[in-house]
Amino acid sequence: MIREPLAAGMTRHWDVEEVVVDTRTEFQHLVIARTAQGLSLFCDDDRQSTEFSQLTYHEALMVPALLLADRVDRVLVIGSSEGVVCQMAVAAGASVVDHIDIDAQAVRLCAEHLPYGYTLDELALAEKGEGPIHVRYIDGYEYIRTTSERYDIVLVDLPDEREEEAQHNRLYGAEFLAMCKGLLTPGGVVVSQAGCQTMWRNTTLTRMWQRFNEVFGTVAYYGSDEHEWAYLFGRADEVADPTALMVERLAECGYQPETIDDLALVGNSIPPYLVRHSLA
Repeated sequence: MIREPLAAGMTRHWDVEEVVVDTRTEFQHLVIARTAQGLSLFCDDDRQSTEFSQLTYHEALMVPALLLADRVDRVLVIGSSEGVVCQMAVAAGASVVDHIDIDAQAVRLCAEHLPYGYTLDELALAEKGEGPIHVRYIDGYEYIRTTSERYDIVLVDLPDEREEEAQHNRLYGAEFLAMCKGLLTPGGVVVSQAGCQTMWRNTTLTRMWQRFNEVFGTVAYYGSDEHEWAYLFGRADEVADPTALMVERLAECGYQPETIDDLALVGNSIPPYLVRHSLA
């Protein structure tokens, strides 16, 4: 059994049918196990993705960014070990996808054991930089801080921000978001996994809503109606109605989602009451 902490006094228990991988990498405790949701990835006891729900999660993260960005040619992905969003970016027409992850062992174990995302052969090519996806195992914060590259989409997909000290917390701060904004091409988009919508677990989402509104001229929200996670999308310039723009572009998107349609884009575009009112 895996005990996943949710909030103060709340824990979710996962029944494990089979443990496929149980190891401590240089950066985290990683488990890949078979659960009622199929093969499932856990990092430091937090569920990251499952065979059953990963497409819903990854489309909610990537599709609105594909629609909000004025073009999709050069994409930067920080984290997202499974590589699903990198594949979506290529399907949408990206010619360059730089995938930066600090944990090489995690990425390789995902490719070896998960039935979604990279295969081992695809990852080997990406590690060599052969093809549109280039995988590099370095600190995402340092890459963002030092690169001179420019991107149409900068996507950050990490475990949730923690109350205790954690090395990835700095990739949620306003300073980091401002550095991401500095890498954008005109009409480009920064997207981040931003936390959970429920009122007993919304600390990260509230903070990220405040930070995005501090940093970006346009902020769009997508709260998945079939998952427990929400995502924020920022453009440096001002767009009068970002949701309407996404809906307008959906039919022509090079990647056609299976879990998002025009009604989902509209219906999931309003942050929860407590999050919206945190700006007051």
